[in-house]
Amino acid sequence: MNAELVPYLNAFTHFDRKNTKYGLAPHKPILLLTLFKLIEKGIVINNRFEVSVDLVGLFQENWRLLVRTAHQPDFTQPFYYQQSDKAAGENFWRLYPNPGFQINAHIKSVKILSEVVAYGSFDDKLAMLLSDPLNRTIVRDQLLSVYFPEERSAYYRHKQLNDGFYHEVQSLVLNEPEAQYKHISIQTEEDVFVRSGLFKRYIPQLYQDTCAMTGMRMRSTFKYNFIDACHIVPFAVTHDDKVTNGIALCPNLHRAFDRGLVSVDEDYTIMVSTHIDELTDHPYSLSKLNRRSILLPQVQRYYPSQENLAWHRENVFKG
Repeated sequence: MNAELVPYLNAFTHFDRKNTKYGLAPHKPILLLTLFKLIEKGIVINNRFEVSVDLVGLFQENWRLLVRTAHQPDFTQPFYYQQSDKAAGENFWRLYPNPGFQINAHIKSVKILSEVVAYGSFDDKLAMLLSDPLNRTIVRDQLLSVYFPEERSAYYRHKQLNDGFYHEVQSLVLNEPEAQYKHISIQTEEDVFVRSGLFKRYIPQLYQDTCAMTGMRMRSTFKYNFIDACHIVPFAVTHDDKVTNGIALCPNLHRAFDRGLVSVDEDYTIMVSTHIDELTDHPYSLSKLNRRSILLPQVQRYYPSQENLAWHRENVFKG
């Protein structure tokens, strides 16, 4: 074993954990296992752990695989409080705020946390050590052996099969056949954050970052989204984040769709409301879109649901 890893390994297996009526809190080791998985998957390659769908989703998955007590799976706790833990007398985890924000206390809302925190990171030495797969394997096995010995074998088995909560939520959002036969519990704000985040990720991908109505395609190297993931039936009505309840639209068409100025008929062609006052000879007028076929995903099970489109025509569209 690399001698430089020893003080970190000692710190990780002797976390200062809150003692509750359910026993010692399992949050910190779950977070570490999650951070290691993000490195392993190549999702994080620069030691900048953002409050992302992947981070929260994998934390929830690891929690469901390992925790058998009645503790609440609150990701925000260890993300903040791990800053107080030390290895060889030095802090090994730090949070960095977005410009204009400060992080002076635990932020309980994952949505607010994602807005305030730019990223968390390990110290440089630990980041370098964890870039080695062997070191990650050693630390992971010690964490499981110390904190979750009875669940250790099952955990490895599920990870080999790529079977768990995060995979199941992805299957649900993508309308995969196997998800239709599983009950996937969405209980917390973090669960909703994951599901809605996947919806916002997959819709632009399935439409190749192209507005389904105008054909405008735009991508950025700075991770900005220029094409919106638009719900057909509002999330507040059905809590439906499947891609079949979505369509990719540029912001002006998204606003027009939400206000009933455009819709989509049974043949996937665009309907434009007669209640629009615009310059019809302008090259970007909505009237020029009338009866044009929308762009559809390449795979049929990702198409917008006709049931959802019918709801939009009946309840939102102003013919």
